[in-house]
Amino acid sequence: MLKECLLIVDVQNDFLPKGSLAVPEGDSIIPFINTIMSEYNYIIATQDWHPKEHISFFTNHREKKMGDVLDIDGFSQILWTPHCVQNSYGAEISPLLAQKFHKIIQKGTDEKIDSYSAFFDNNKKKMTSLYEYLLSQKIQKIDIVGLATDYCVKYSAVDAVELGFETSVLRNGTRAVFSQNFEKTLEYLKNVMGVKIE
Repeated sequence: MLKECLLIVDVQNDFLPKGSLAVPEGDSIIPFINTIMSEYNYIIATQDWHPKEHISFFTNHREKKMGDVLDIDGFSQILWTPHCVQNSYGAEISPLLAQKFHKIIQKGTDEKIDSYSAFFDNNKKKMTSLYEYLLSQKIQKIDIVGLATDYCVKYSAVDAVELGFETSVLRNGTRAVFSQNFEKTLEYLKNVMGVKIE
């Protein structure tokens, strides 16, 4: 019997080696993801899709650098190197990933709000179309892979649980921006949020 849904988070060129915001060993998860796709009824990919003036880019703030944290409207905003700019090569889903998606969810499209989660922007003011799509397909269980463990995978998993989905993160299918965060993030998801780690 096929599993319900595989959610592939942000496996895009800018997060892979030579990309502007490369995740260490980010490309190493691709063969694993390609291998397991045949086990699922639904495959959904997310895509960071930022306008050039996105608030998370340090280049859009005077005298700031990558890693700085700003308070914007009461929310902490980490500043990143420009990445996944709309219609750029870096924003494209990696061609090494088998293109077998039933749906692609674009996120981070509002220049004034960042969006780590596949479901919401970081301020929880707007939803992507993912939740509505999952409901329309009567999907109740989600397995999550992708980049990066400590940011977009983490927040997608947290929101999935809070929205009532049975949620798993597949450890062989994800890598962290900061390698020291990998196990810590998985432990948090398992012990605090009730996410299954497989």
